[in-house]
Amino acid sequence: MNNIFFPPEWYPQDAVMLTWPHKESDWHYMLDEITECFRKLAGEILKEQRLIVVAPDEKIVTDALKDIALSGNLQIVVLPSNDTWARDHAPVSVFINNKPVLYDFTFNGWGLKFAANYDNQINRGLFAKNIFETDVRYENKKNFVLEGGGIESDGKGTLLTTSECLLSPNRNPYLTKQEIEDYLISVFGLKRVLWLDHGYLAGDDTDSHIDTLARFCDEHTIAYVKCEDEADEHFGSLQKMEEQLKEFTDYQGQAYNLIPIPMADTVMEDGERLPATYANFLIMNKVVLMPTYNSPKDDIAKKQLEKAFPSRKIVGVDCLPIIKQHGSLHCVTMQFPKGFIKNKF
Repeated sequence: MNNIFFPPEWYPQDAVMLTWPHKESDWHYMLDEITECFRKLAGEILKEQRLIVVAPDEKIVTDALKDIALSGNLQIVVLPSNDTWARDHAPVSVFINNKPVLYDFTFNGWGLKFAANYDNQINRGLFAKNIFETDVRYENKKNFVLEGGGIESDGKGTLLTTSECLLSPNRNPYLTKQEIEDYLISVFGLKRVLWLDHGYLAGDDTDSHIDTLARFCDEHTIAYVKCEDEADEHFGSLQKMEEQLKEFTDYQGQAYNLIPIPMADTVMEDGERLPATYANFLIMNKVVLMPTYNSPKDDIAKKQLEKAFPSRKIVGVDCLPIIKQHGSLHCVTMQFPKGFIKNKF
């Protein structure tokens, strides 16, 4: 029987991946603005660890990053892409019998909402580009639709997800909830799956990805979005989510240490509310990159995350441009655990 380990995000990392915005993506109408946002995000990552950038043209990346000291930490991989949501189209990393394995699930544009013909081929292309250690194995999982933003691992056999996303009729409609749970337990070597049945963000295209709502910070701690405003449309649903989180226990049977982070202030564009959330942070080796929205709540969220990550520095990155396409910081990044990427690019 295979011993499968699905590492949590805080597991030591080799690198972080971005998929760069370009003129053929949905960012074409605001390309300068989003490129500057990605430039700042890339700069923060490169201060700490290596960065892999997928782009259709190497020059658009080198031009954007020309004033950043790269010191050999940047690897640009030329591949076509539809969009920039690396969290959802990048491979999911596991260890099977202590050997690194890349799972390549189907990405179908969050239930056939958007074109994903190029994004769905990125992982196969990445593997062919020879950036991974020689013992890394590629495993085709295209019989199952799954996005990285839809699942959270505690590294102890627990998966946290939402029923709204994983039971979406345009993802794996031929499977029941029990069959989906059994599949997840099998491929990730789990002991259990925790299903959140409540919580959403207006303007979210992902059908309530878990990384917009509640996140493992360690095996005993969950940071989650809490809405204090009874007049806000999210109040009731997020209150029910909080109640369900209080019922959950960690892998040792104890109540989770729950750290509330504020519901972000309302951000509107063209009469539509955008899905701003502080839960969409990225855990790296020494820092946590947190999305900010030019709001007084930015500091409140930062202080709460400092409680969740006492040994890491919390660094804010302005993500107002990213949420114009209905995602945020975690949505555009994917980490590779230690043991996956070659020591030298």
